[in-house]
Amino acid sequence: MPSVLPDGEPLPESGALPASALEGAAGRPLGFYLHVPYCATRCGYCDFNTYTATELRGSGGVLASRDNYAETLADEIRLARKVLGDDPRSVDTVFVGGGTPTLLDAGHLVRMLDAVRQEFGLADGAEITTEANPESVDPAYLEQLRAGGFNRISFGMQSARQHVLKVLDRTHTPGRPEACVGEARAAGFDHVNLDLIYGTPGESDEDWRASLDAALGAGPDHVSAYALIVEEGTRLARRIRRGEVPMTDDDVHADRYLIAEEMLGGAGFEWYEVSNWATGEAARCLHNELYWRGADWWGAGPGAHSHVGGVRWWNVKHPGAYAAALAQGRTPGAGREVLGDEDRRVERVLLELRLREGCPLDVLRPAGLAASRRALADGLLEAGPYAAGRAVLTLRGRLLADAVVRDLVD
Repeated sequence: MPSVLPDGEPLPESGALPASALEGAAGRPLGFYLHVPYCATRCGYCDFNTYTATELRGSGGVLASRDNYAETLADEIRLARKVLGDDPRSVDTVFVGGGTPTLLDAGHLVRMLDAVRQEFGLADGAEITTEANPESVDPAYLEQLRAGGFNRISFGMQSARQHVLKVLDRTHTPGRPEACVGEARAAGFDHVNLDLIYGTPGESDEDWRASLDAALGAGPDHVSAYALIVEEGTRLARRIRRGEVPMTDDDVHADRYLIAEEMLGGAGFEWYEVSNWATGEAARCLHNELYWRGADWWGAGPGAHSHVGGVRWWNVKHPGAYAAALAQGRTPGAGREVLGDEDRRVERVLLELRLREGCPLDVLRPAGLAASRRALADGLLEAGPYAAGRAVLTLRGRLLADAVVRDLVD
């Protein structure tokens, strides 16, 4: 969850939604994102809404305690049940993210999942994911998660090279994420993801290939590979500004992306979103697809964002303020916005164009449609899907995805 919240209108203390938000809800998927804001240390590149024990000390008292967190978050899930009223939907996906969710006891994560199950029910075959730090789990922990209903896990690997991890301020041991994949498989997890980052200052092509080799050798069925983004206010940004490490380079990012496509594709992985590859449709992250397709999700936890039926809202950032609001029986929401038809159309283009299935041409306005024809002529969109009424990025188009999207939303 990003650390900076947008502006917006206030929410009613009850968290009630406009009646329009629930119109047609039964036909839309519903997911839950559960945010765990705790980290043992802060990574130098991270701009997410997370807190170390030192940062929380004296600023939230007992309300901000990890020990109480599962029950506090369950309070928001119970609030969600009240707000959504007689909405008949069971939950299709649950994703526990952070921060480092696995800093909590496994039983606490299961307790959070149980609250969703008790209040809403889980759909048959629901995807239940948690992120995990490789150093904060062991076989017994993974077995407890699996027994509690989790069936997908995502390990933050980032790199297989020690000097790259050092620049990122990642503290896990090279080789540990790969071992975790085997432990997760042994515990019975159906799907395992490894997260990678490319373009870190000091990383070479050889380093990146070694990281991909190590990830593929571990046997996950999903790999996410993201270009490093240097966020203002982070330790890495300060180091770059002081000249301690070089700035990231867009051309290097493009080269690394091509290497990822070559190696992952050669190993039987297919891209289904610009930064995500899976061994087949069953291995895709359904929860993230729910975001990209504009479905409904409730984000519980400090700073978490939600979207239901064209209404988007976000919670207060600090764990102490978040817990205090729920203890007083009011929403922890800090602000919201009601999206108009044009806002929703623009978001469809922004998000769906990143997907392998692409964006329907009939959601483009005349200027965007003209831009799509230029993109097709420039080799940025695939010809076959275009003829069938969809804009689908080519490999070259993926390298220039942000620019293509900006042209097509006009």
